[in-house]
Amino acid sequence: MSIKLIATDVDGTLVRDSSREVYDEMIDVIQKLTDKGCQFVVASGRQYGSIRRMFERADRKLHYIAENGAHIVLNGENYAVTKMNRDYVEGIMADLRSLYSQDCHVVASTSKGCFLESGDQAFIDLIANEYRNDVTLTDDILSEDVEIIKIAVYKKGTIRPIGESVLIPKWQDKVKTTMAGDEWVDFMDKSVDKGKALAKIQEALGIKREETMVFGDNNNDLGLIMAAEESYAVENAVEEVKKAAKHICPDYTQKGVYQILQQLFDK
Repeated sequence: MSIKLIATDVDGTLVRDSSREVYDEMIDVIQKLTDKGCQFVVASGRQYGSIRRMFERADRKLHYIAENGAHIVLNGENYAVTKMNRDYVEGIMADLRSLYSQDCHVVASTSKGCFLESGDQAFIDLIANEYRNDVTLTDDILSEDVEIIKIAVYKKGTIRPIGESVLIPKWQDKVKTTMAGDEWVDFMDKSVDKGKALAKIQEALGIKREETMVFGDNNNDLGLIMAAEESYAVENAVEEVKKAAKHICPDYTQKGVYQILQQLFDK
């Protein structure tokens, strides 16, 4: 059965974490595959504005799974937005603020951008200039009249020990929480998952699981991996993703996703 839909994670799968751009060869193969009628989905923990800017050079109608699935953009229009429970937002924020003394920083996302209550210029530059998010600075995230769809906490180098031993065990029964690379822990509504988001896109476009190819590297990609018959973990992926995926491909330093997609186009 031919592949009609391709979905790929971004950070750690397609490019190095926090990269501003996608390399030229990848843009070229996306153009060639979409011109042949293949649907292309960018599936990331990043916000929509960030990943849209990364892929705008493709100049094709792409679909986006942003914020790990809390925000789905189909054919350029908001298709689904899933907000978090306010009580959980307040509890999570209380826990994450207690980590500020450990050089941790918080991003609160909405469907229209994100809010930071950090005064650390290096972190602000990371989010605004490297990730190229739509950023609003605030003294108090909880005072803003917005619907939060994801909260993420960042620690340069790694936050994995705190995330896996403290934050995820505490909140995993109430919200969807996952490592999103070594430096991030994400919190969303319990229903949010890249795989569920992809299933909604598959249904909307009339495309089967057997006609879908996906790529991922981290825990937040497990749902994505399970939603496709042709699933690839990049070589640098965590073991859980490698075990779940049908195939392994070279990592982002070897442009592994591009290699597989070019082979698909050549067929």
